[in-house]
Amino acid sequence: MRRACRLAGFSRSGWYKQRRRSDQTTLRMRIREIAHARPRFGYLRIAVMLRREGWTVNHKRVYRLYCLEGLQVRMRVRRRKHIAVQRGVAPAPTGERQRWSMDFVHDELLSGRKFRVLTVVDQWSRQSPILEARFSFTGKDVVAALERVREHRGLPESITVDHGTEFMSRAVEAWAFYRGVKLDVTRPGKPTDNAHIESFNGRVRDECLNVHQFVSLAHAQRELDGWRQDYNTTRPHSSLGHLTPSEYAAAGQEQRSQAAIF
Repeated sequence: MRRACRLAGFSRSGWYKQRRRSDQTTLRMRIREIAHARPRFGYLRIAVMLRREGWTVNHKRVYRLYCLEGLQVRMRVRRRKHIAVQRGVAPAPTGERQRWSMDFVHDELLSGRKFRVLTVVDQWSRQSPILEARFSFTGKDVVAALERVREHRGLPESITVDHGTEFMSRAVEAWAFYRGVKLDVTRPGKPTDNAHIESFNGRVRDECLNVHQFVSLAHAQRELDGWRQDYNTTRPHSSLGHLTPSEYAAAGQEQRSQAAIF
């Protein structure tokens, strides 16, 4: 150690000195709480709020923790403003129907005519409530599909979507407001903000779309429905401890029921 410190020009007392910095977890949690309660506040205003509450912090520490939490405001202006529900990294969902993800994948029939598939997946249980194939989608078509899901499964608290014209349509926004569903819009060019649906879309393409040749849209819908049923009830999922999405959801419901009893 003496030789290493001498070569590095570093004092041994400095090497052995114990770290005295206090734990910043509580401060980071409070910064995140203020940022979510006041979506348009930057780190300077958050620093002022903290000092008013009695925290002994300067703006440089608040800025460092603000950046570590990834709390920069996510917003894109296009015709109307769309602000993300979550600032920074969204916390992991802890139950079913808390957060869904929604997107489109593309494919074509044997005749060469292209079609699109609306994909939806639950971020917690990985269950897919619907896969719908159409030659084209409008905002009203998306609303109609979600309404069919609502009739037999209910709706989530929020749905993560990108800036597709169908999801940003007035029909979808009005439906979300009426049903009390929050639309969490991802940052432009950041597919990792909706990583669950990107992973799910890869499974749909690899295990269904790339495996079959579709002679008609009805044929494609039948194959998609069969694959979705198999995915939800039979296919083991590595991130769920090799349980199927249905088994994982049932196990989670049982745990919550036991916790409520005790």
